Amino acid sequence: MTNKLIIGDYAYSSWSLRGWLLFRRFGIPAEVTLLDFFADESVAEQVKAYAPAKTVPIWVTEDGDVLGESIAIAEELATRYPAANLWPADPAARAVARALTAEMHSGFGTLRNDCPMNMRVAYSESPVSDDLKADLARLDFIFGMAREKFGRNGPWLCGEYSIADAFYAPVAARIAGYSLPVNQVTQEYVNAHLNDGAFRRWRAMGMIKGADLPWYARDYPQKPWPGPTPLAAKAVDNGSPENDACPYSGLPVTHLLELDGRIFGFCNDFCRDKTVTDPEAWPQFMALL
Repeated sequence: MTNKLIIGDYAYSSWSLRGWLLFRRFGIPAEVTLLDFFADESVAEQVKAYAPAKTVPIWVTEDGDVLGESIAIAEELATRYPAANLWPADPAARAVARALTAEMHSGFGTLRNDCPMNMRVAYSESPVSDDLKADLARLDFIFGMAREKFGRNGPWLCGEYSIADAFYAPVAARIAGYSLPVNQVTQEYVNAHLNDGAFRRWRAMGMIKGADLPWYARDYPQKPWPGPTPLAAKAVDNGSPENDACPYSGLPVTHLLELDGRIFGFCNDFCRDKTVTDPEAWPQFMALL
């Protein structure tokens, strides 16, 4: 039996992003099932088969155990896959990473409520209440503390990428997406996430998979997404692809994209369209290119 990961909408489900990163960023294999946030059934109804979990993400382990809390998933992954190094090896860095993760799991309620994650849009300005300012000031403080002590040799909080960084990835999406005012250290940390390949792959899928959910929209002025500018690929109907097999599945090609006058093939529209959205996010495609 293989690991199974049940997640919500790529564009909007911040907790699902955390769970997905814990598997993908650390090379832990899992079959992914995507729930429909626009379905008539509630999320709770859709996950009834995975009791006692009641929301996403949900991990069904290789042994059939069910975990439905992100922090429990993180800790159990670290226990069952020690070679993946989900926590920092240094005891002091590990202690800080655990504390930061726990604070994210239970805190920053105003940031979550005022700025729901929406990977499909970015706003050039948004209102910042006093309570939201307090959340942002706390992030500036804890990020600055962690980076000063442990992050001098790379972009992440406590040395190498860890569970703590997976937990703060949706925070980076919110800060970027709502143009929230933060200090230079925090902005540099946000930029590290925006440039991270796994984060970019998640957003690329969110741009083309699932319905637009109006309850996440805000009536603020918009701007382009602040991450790296994607290569100018486009879907095409005709052409002679350079590859015979999809770079992701190995199946015969049926759908095409064009980039710099070159044609590449994929086994379905999802494989093609996620690549069109951000070609450089996908190592398998870049190997072809």
